[in-house]
Amino acid sequence: MTITHEKKWYAVYTNPRAEKKTYKALSDIGVETYLPLQTTLKQWSDRKKKVEEPLFKSYLFVNINYEKEFLTVLQTKGVVKFVKIGNEIPPIRHEIIQAIQLALAHYENISVTNIDFKTNERVKVVGGALTGYIGTIVSKNGNTYFSIAIEELGSQLAIKIPIQYLQKI
Repeated sequence: MTITHEKKWYAVYTNPRAEKKTYKALSDIGVETYLPLQTTLKQWSDRKKKVEEPLFKSYLFVNINYEKEFLTVLQTKGVVKFVKIGNEIPPIRHEIIQAIQLALAHYENISVTNIDFKTNERVKVVGGALTGYIGTIVSKNGNTYFSIAIEELGSQLAIKIPIQYLQKI
């Protein structure tokens, strides 16, 4: 087996509602960490307030050299485990991290769903910040969304993109 010193992105599962604290703990020990946050308007009985909430509940991403930093990350307070598919801990493609960052920077009303699509139409984004990305058209609550599958998490990122920016493949 060849040992590589290359850093890759991995998803880690955190304690419930501890994503921000875990992000800080990992950052404090020098681990490159990404916690996608989305600003939402929360309604309480007496007020409304904008709050930043994690896009993926109980998940965050770490960019590490797996062989060298696996145990450091796993032993950090708030980290429960690395996300596995079967018996493997798959790296998250850098393009997926970039797509999430671009989507959060340029779009509102982003949602993450854990449903599995069967026979939906495949499309390519031909305009806007996500130009070049390929995904699936989905419908949710009567609205049309462009969806990027994140197989490594068993999730997908659903983004409301104007239909004129999409092209059938």
